[in-house]
Amino acid sequence: MAVQALGYVGVEASAPEDWAGFGTAFLGLMLAERSASQLVFRMDDRKQRLVVLPGARDGARFFGWEVADAAALTALAARLEAAGMPVARGDRALADQRRVAELIVTRDPLGNRLELVHGAESSTEPFRPGRCISGFRTGALGMGHAVLTVPRMADVLPFYRDLLGFRISDYVARPFHASFMHVNPRHHSLALIETGQSGLHHLMLELFNLDDVGQGYDLAMLEEGRVATTLGRHANDFMTSFYAHTPGRFMVEYGWGGRQVDPASWQPVEMHSGPSLWGHERNWGSPEMRAEARGLRLKAAAAGERAPVQVLPGNHTLMQGECAWWDQVRSAAE
Repeated sequence: MAVQALGYVGVEASAPEDWAGFGTAFLGLMLAERSASQLVFRMDDRKQRLVVLPGARDGARFFGWEVADAAALTALAARLEAAGMPVARGDRALADQRRVAELIVTRDPLGNRLELVHGAESSTEPFRPGRCISGFRTGALGMGHAVLTVPRMADVLPFYRDLLGFRISDYVARPFHASFMHVNPRHHSLALIETGQSGLHHLMLELFNLDDVGQGYDLAMLEEGRVATTLGRHANDFMTSFYAHTPGRFMVEYGWGGRQVDPASWQPVEMHSGPSLWGHERNWGSPEMRAEARGLRLKAAAAGERAPVQVLPGNHTLMQGECAWWDQVRSAAE
């Protein structure tokens, strides 16, 4: 695959100072740079992951997608140009600003600015979270995932799948039409939701510890209107999460326990039981969509749909079996 990870995201903000407290005291990001021209946040050893720039509107300004090296970047530029897509070489000043060795700039069919980069810079200064959290799951998986709203799936999906090399993980038709795509073992680094409009739906940040998410949920509950989607668990990537409204009106998904896939062997599937196993009441949706989503969750529960919890080594403790009936069920399944 040409693209390997979501490296960074830039957002435009009509009230950028609101992001300073939201990014640190709520999300737990580290404010690495604060000036009149931008706020730069870290979430690991990278020098920047989230960039907030002042502007007249609120929403996405650019998405930084990483490739392996200069040769991969050149090959991808040639592929885009051959397909008639606009490609511009980023100059040294822009590369320095983005803290990368080299980049090219293009746009997807909806006009979203994509910066394809290699050689992202790391910092020798330790990451210091803005509040007490265990940290974010990043590394080769990238900073998380982005979800875009699109007017028509067919106008956008081929660009990411066929030109940039994203691979379909799965898709849903109800309660909305969505496609989920991976570029590394993270279940999806990008998803598209067909809504009739174009924009940034949400960014996802994954924590190392479930308690980080629960404590973030407590903080969100203290603010009227902060919770956009209640605590729940997704059916496809198994993420336990909630969604919060950002100062930029789009949402941030704050989650734990995301599923990994094997990019070499994974086959796309249609998810028939909806996007969530339980919870995730979507306060932002229409009454009709919310009712359909609720019905799908209840149907999945009645059918006994369950999914294994995804844990990292050392991040869990095995319990002793206390029920003979359960021990028999588990033994039969092994």
